[in-house]
Amino acid sequence: MRYDDSPPPPESAASVSPDPPWYARRSTLAVAVAALAPTALAGWVLTQVLTGSGPGGQPPQPKALPASHTAGAGAGDAKSSTTTPSPAAPASASTSASAPAAPAKGPLAGRTVVIDPGHNTGNFKHTSEIDRQVDIGTNRKECDTTGTTTNSGYMEAEFTLDVSRRTRTLLESKGAKVVFTHDADRPWGPCIDERARIGNEAKADAVVSVHADGVSAGNRGFHIILPATVKGGAADTSKIVGPSRDLGERIAGNFARSTGSVPANYLGSGTGLVVRDDLGGLNLSTRPKVFIECGNMRDAKDAAQLTSPEWRQKAAEGITNGIVGFLGG
Repeated sequence: MRYDDSPPPPESAASVSPDPPWYARRSTLAVAVAALAPTALAGWVLTQVLTGSGPGGQPPQPKALPASHTAGAGAGDAKSSTTTPSPAAPASASTSASAPAAPAKGPLAGRTVVIDPGHNTGNFKHTSEIDRQVDIGTNRKECDTTGTTTNSGYMEAEFTLDVSRRTRTLLESKGAKVVFTHDADRPWGPCIDERARIGNEAKADAVVSVHADGVSAGNRGFHIILPATVKGGAADTSKIVGPSRDLGERIAGNFARSTGSVPANYLGSGTGLVVRDDLGGLNLSTRPKVFIECGNMRDAKDAAQLTSPEWRQKAAEGITNGIVGFLGG
């Protein structure tokens, strides 16, 4: 740029600069920018769509789905959904299918055993209910009884529930499914016909009703009660007499070995096996079933065993081993 007012000297063609004037260059640049702007804008929009970014670089918030795509849609509605999950999103535990339960393992896997804890601690407070007569096939009998106690007041119902729970733990450890007729979860009962029905409906492979006797002192030992052949009304034991005897014999042998107890000295002729036709729990059963009277609560020596947690564990082991032997475990 010149700083005087004289006109610039003429320039020859040979001295003219090859660059266009500044205003020509600016015009050319403006045209180029104007041509590139739409292309750059389109590229930016495409980038935002592909990356899922919204204003400020944040992903756009999804719009609420219509009612047909929210809770209440069944499996058949899945195809109508327009929401496509991101392929990069990892599957979460909440959306993956639940893993099937591991099959039971052990020698009794697939077997069902029903344990019937004799009586109920609440029966003493519900005498009118348990005195109600029920049909046992051959005749009618009380719904249930209170059971007996030791001289110190330890209830037969407490004993039977404790031994039953210990037996359940042992059986489950061997893979068996164990069903209780009750678990101190009701104020009284159940009645003897309901106890039989629970075993029948469970399609039990074996049913054991746990008891303790209450006869005069001096009478000691355990015994197993087996069903007699009974047919009348709703009772028909013809199909279970044989397998029930097998179950009872196996429990008797294992119970004696585990506890050191001897068969009762007051019935059963020293075999520890007694057959009866007057017990509704046996008469109405369609599954192999026995009762076990673990000892005499009214005899001081037997009572000392029955009130011992260590002895009750041995009793549970004897019952369990007898069931395992019967089921071929």
